Amino acid sequence: MSSAAPNHTDAHNGLAAPIADYAGPPLSDKVFTIHARRLSANPARVVIRPFHLGWQGTNTSSSRGGKLVSDVMGLPEIVVESEYAAILEDFSERHWQTERVFEERFVEVANTLNLPLDLSPARKRLIGAYFCHEYSYAAAALMNPSVVPHPDQSGLRGGAMRFIMSVRAVGEGHISSIAFREGIVHPDGSFRLWPQPGVATAAQLSSDAAPSDDGEVRFQRHPECTLSGSVVFPMTERQRNGLEDLRLVRFDHGNKDYEWVGTYTAYDGREIRSEILRTRDFRNFTMTPVEGRAGRNKGLGLFPQKFGGSYYMIGRQDGKNLYLLSSRTMDHWDDDGVLLLEPKFPWEFIQIGNCGAPILCDEGWLVLTHGVGAMRKYAIGAVLLDRDNPTKVLARSERPILAAKDNDREGYVPNVVYTCGAMMVGDTLFMPYGISDSAIGFATAPIGDVLSHLS
Repeated sequence: MSSAAPNHTDAHNGLAAPIADYAGPPLSDKVFTIHARRLSANPARVVIRPFHLGWQGTNTSSSRGGKLVSDVMGLPEIVVESEYAAILEDFSERHWQTERVFEERFVEVANTLNLPLDLSPARKRLIGAYFCHEYSYAAAALMNPSVVPHPDQSGLRGGAMRFIMSVRAVGEGHISSIAFREGIVHPDGSFRLWPQPGVATAAQLSSDAAPSDDGEVRFQRHPECTLSGSVVFPMTERQRNGLEDLRLVRFDHGNKDYEWVGTYTAYDGREIRSEILRTRDFRNFTMTPVEGRAGRNKGLGLFPQKFGGSYYMIGRQDGKNLYLLSSRTMDHWDDDGVLLLEPKFPWEFIQIGNCGAPILCDEGWLVLTHGVGAMRKYAIGAVLLDRDNPTKVLARSERPILAAKDNDREGYVPNVVYTCGAMMVGDTLFMPYGISDSAIGFATAPIGDVLSHLS
């Protein structure tokens, strides 16, 4: 490659009229059609999670967990059965295979506290229930979605495409997890989401896997649970405070040998680390840390194919500017990168970043960007890179193509629109986007209209 050119609550599924995108000088045309549908925080979406008391050792007579187990072990069997029946009445219809979850949790507790295994089923499950809690994973917010073509595109007509959308779900303690929605979108921009199941289930570590902060983590969704009902929670200490802003891409290893890859930020409450999620079928997954200097910042967007035997990503390496990074492997990035874009216009003076993986169109690589301007207002723009030489910037947006306006300004973090990825459906750009860190909206535009606002 040559050197860079651096300066160059579900509602009804209707359509609203296109809106203006920018509060400053108006664009010559309106770019996006904003759909009426919104996805909002929903405290009714709950899963069963482990409840950690702090073991304080494995001696059952001295640890807090051990004292709790001792109290349960001291109950007469008739009381155990009565207490457990009351728990089932409260929770069995709110969760998937509740009793199996309690039994699995009992085994974990028993292994830690050296408990006897020859207990009655009710007593085992009651102990397991005491070490679980109900967690509302999307009570605070849904935001920062990404979207990719679904692995199953069979039986569709008229250019329609199935899609998978990842969302950042935020619950108690501001812990971020990854949830999914599936749906179908048509070339005219109309779309529908498949319904969510009544209960949600947390993805689980593979039976032969153990979480490691330094290596690969393998996990899977329950085989009887749909993807739209599955949630991926933090699984390692480096992730314990959240999995943030997954940027999915359908990666072509050649001859349509597809793998779905997502870059995201792992947050432990103090420090961040970039990591990669990989799957072939959205049933079995791996998570791997991004090794090397390039993993030190947020917002890495992977190109959906190799160039000359190397992988390429767009990322912000200095907190302000965008760089083009390259690597011979997908999980180790030591390249400091080539400076690609610096803030140039008032709406992006504070910093710029990518809004998902680059999208290939006839004119080149379309990269959605975000800019931060005065009053920390986040807006979405775009840049067009050369198809064969993505270090070459062909055009960029002088003004945002989408910015927060009217009610979309209000939320947990006001004055923000943000996306982690869009996709092409025919000649239409389909872009779900986060609204003020509180909800998700949907926008569509002819790709020609988007490109016409780049210069």
